[in-house]
Amino acid sequence: MTRFFAAAAAATLALVPAAGIAQGAPNGYYAATPVTAPAKASLVTRSTLWKCGAGTCTAAKANARDGIVCELVAREVGKLSAFRANGTEFDTAALEKCNAKAH
Repeated sequence: MTRFFAAAAAATLALVPAAGIAQGAPNGYYAATPVTAPAKASLVTRSTLWKCGAGTCTAAKANARDGIVCELVAREVGKLSAFRANGTEFDTAALEKCNAKAH
């Protein structure tokens, strides 16, 4: 019986780090800051789910280049004042290219 509880505790502890990583996901791999707040709290570009709130939309890593992901979200939410991918802000030239696709 003691072995069962020890195994159950070990299995539970093995899952704790994974839960911690999942909890960090709301910050997202991508962060897009639209000039005008989006009307919806969430949107989808291709297969990427974006969650919007507090002036920023965030999403997990997509299967496309960062520039393409920026263009896709700009098409949906309009011009962006900032875009970040994996913690790195787009420079002025990259953001202008992205915003060229905005509606």
